[in-house]
Amino acid sequence: MSQIKNQSSIVSIVRQTKETAIRLDLNIYGQQKLKINTGLPFFDHMLIQLALHAGWDLNLEANGDLEVDDHHLIEDVAICLGQALQQAWREQESITRYGQRLLPMDASLIMVAVDVCGRGYGITDLPFTREMIGNIATEMWKHFFYTFAINAQISLHIKVEYFDNNHHLIEASFKGLAFALREALIAKEGANSSKGSL
Repeated sequence: MSQIKNQSSIVSIVRQTKETAIRLDLNIYGQQKLKINTGLPFFDHMLIQLALHAGWDLNLEANGDLEVDDHHLIEDVAICLGQALQQAWREQESITRYGQRLLPMDASLIMVAVDVCGRGYGITDLPFTREMIGNIATEMWKHFFYTFAINAQISLHIKVEYFDNNHHLIEASFKGLAFALREALIAKEGANSSKGSL
């Protein structure tokens, strides 16, 4: 079960299950203050890319049953990070809502688009050619993005234009997501939906 507490612009989440223990503090309008430890160094690296390029402060301490596999920890981090983002954006009076980024990384090119709309959905096109990267199953990245999007209540699309390196494929996806969210979360005046609210 997750407990959510808001302090000013910081959203804090604690999740404790038989499989994982997670503490997370998120400020989406931060100063790139990052402290991330999940026990999976490559996962930490990807989360650092996301938070740094999105302009967030992120303090994350996560422990999980890695002796079983990587699934529970990555899934639960996605749940907590998504819940924190969802609460953070809903507290804003008005945001730009849409964001997109075409992000190059050497010979790889990734398109990421988001709609921060209150309707969670995630579609990813990540055609990995390896089963593992950094001791993490590549199938977990699609699951991470989908779980994150559902809990953040955003519509997320990630599409690869082309790539030549599996590491660059996933890292460009995280960086592209960061810049797309950074754009979508910019405060703006006026309505961002004809319905009157998201």
